[in-house]
Amino acid sequence: MSALNPLGFSTPRLSLHGGPNVERIVQQRPLRRVLAFLGYSIDDVINDPIARNEVLGYYKLYKQVERSCEITEMERAWNALGR
Repeated sequence: MSALNPLGFSTPRLSLHGGPNVERIVQQRPLRRVLAFLGYSIDDVINDPIARNEVLGYYKLYKQVERSCEITEMERAWNALGR
């Protein structure tokens, strides 16, 4: 009875335990992924111009690959028959 509010209704509770159909998505930001791949911290990038240029190059490469994948997916969606 302690879960009842003054009107007599119980408050809904979300289950903390997910069933077998629960999927958790962990989103990573591009810069953090590049820094983790290269093994640099943000302080290294700020203080070292060589590390800064290396991170910038990999970040640009990441963005270019992401964009080309998006373009390919859009082309497949528009032209499903492959003509």
